[in-house]
Amino acid sequence: MRTNLGLFLQKRAQLSPRLEALVEVERGRRFSYAELDARANRVGHALLAQGIRPGDRVALLLGNGVEYVETYFALAKIGAVMVPLNWRLVPDELAFIVGDAGALALVHDAEFDGAAAALLSADTPLRVSLRVGGGGGPAGSLDYGALRDAAPAAPHPCQAGEGDLLFVMYTSGTTGLPKGAMHTHGTMAAASVTINMTSDQRYGDRYLQLLPLFHVGALTPVTAAFHRGATIVMMRAFDPARVFAVIQEERITTGLAVPAMLNFMLAAGKPEAHDHSSLRWLMSGAAPVPPALIERYAELGIEIHQVYGLTESCGPACLISPDAALAKVGSTGPAFFHTDVRVVDEAGRDVAPGAIGEVIVRGAHVMKGYWNRPDATAEAIRDGWLHTGDLATVDADGFVYIRDRKKDMIITGGENVYPAEVEAVLARHPDVLECAVIGMPSARWGESPAAVVVARPGARLEPAALIAFCGGKLARYKLPRVVELVEEIPRNPTGKVLKRVLRERFPGPAPE
Repeated sequence: MRTNLGLFLQKRAQLSPRLEALVEVERGRRFSYAELDARANRVGHALLAQGIRPGDRVALLLGNGVEYVETYFALAKIGAVMVPLNWRLVPDELAFIVGDAGALALVHDAEFDGAAAALLSADTPLRVSLRVGGGGGPAGSLDYGALRDAAPAAPHPCQAGEGDLLFVMYTSGTTGLPKGAMHTHGTMAAASVTINMTSDQRYGDRYLQLLPLFHVGALTPVTAAFHRGATIVMMRAFDPARVFAVIQEERITTGLAVPAMLNFMLAAGKPEAHDHSSLRWLMSGAAPVPPALIERYAELGIEIHQVYGLTESCGPACLISPDAALAKVGSTGPAFFHTDVRVVDEAGRDVAPGAIGEVIVRGAHVMKGYWNRPDATAEAIRDGWLHTGDLATVDADGFVYIRDRKKDMIITGGENVYPAEVEAVLARHPDVLECAVIGMPSARWGESPAAVVVARPGARLEPAALIAFCGGKLARYKLPRVVELVEEIPRNPTGKVLKRVLRERFPGPAPE
């Protein structure tokens, strides 16, 4: 069988046609593997009829739902390339990604009509717009559902293989401009295999999908679950008060939630009031999981398996196993089954146990490179190893402990925020002389962006006004929650901002 992710769905539909593939919690819709595969075939034919060809990029501005999943597999089947869009971004941010990727088509939900209209009127290459939710919406948009339902359900010839692009997923860069990580059918297939060979994923499992599908931390586990023959139970929006009820009602066995979600679920979900005996484990990543949180879930009989990964690795890097989750609290585990992970010094030598070094990753699931960024690709991938920039220690048993994060990246509620992106917006304020953005601990979000600002001589800055200035220029989760006014920002002799000093000076916590 050719390595094409669309054929993975087709094969699963042949093997398990009546097995439930997808459940939409809020809408109450349920689809078997046979039904999902037929819908993906119809979407593929509809896209081909609109002139989409192998290699063309198609942007998705969709919430969680069957339309996202069927379009993903449809694009794989016809050899087109998906560009997932984070619907939390503002139109200017989205327009950069669409333009940089050269996306020719946009598939969007009706609830994002405003952003879609802005993209279609901006200077982007978009020439086709399919709207989920009926007719209307931005001028020129076509009715996605009507086109899908009118198209044939027959399979179409496979148009892509292992080395062809499957998706380009944008991750914010330290320069403030996002970079598109290129993943192929082969890298995603390898990610699925290493996940299924490492985690306790079983045929017939019921996997709770809480994260938005524009994240690799959602798209890759969902793909792996379909590959294995599991059922995806999908919440369109994370509702912490409902999660444990859904676990009971749908007999959930596995899932993934970032630490902030796990906190919210305990606070709002009343776990003791619901039967969660079906739940074997939840993975958690995107930020270190506090040991107290792991232990609290252990008291409920729920194993939390900390995972470490990156967009550039299609997700997998390290995973802690069930038997070590409490014995090695604070560790993200050793490498996945088909993955190599090392912690090295500046000369590329393995560090001694307990010494801090950089995490590097190797495996068939590592990205092909960054879209149109050979310079950034050469910097990130050297001698076959992905250099993450993340700092960690490793113990004598090979268990990795993440100590610091990639180039001062802030993770707030599971979303990545790169300080340089926020700093670039703050620097546009006429009264800001210089600034630095750090992560400040937050009981609610894990971390929140905090801005340290020096005013121009004679200027008077108001923190609230400065935060308001950033509104509309950045997604809401990227906005500073705190502004600290200082006379000078500490730097080293080469001029680099000493963010460690700033974090010590402003330890937080951030306001809720």
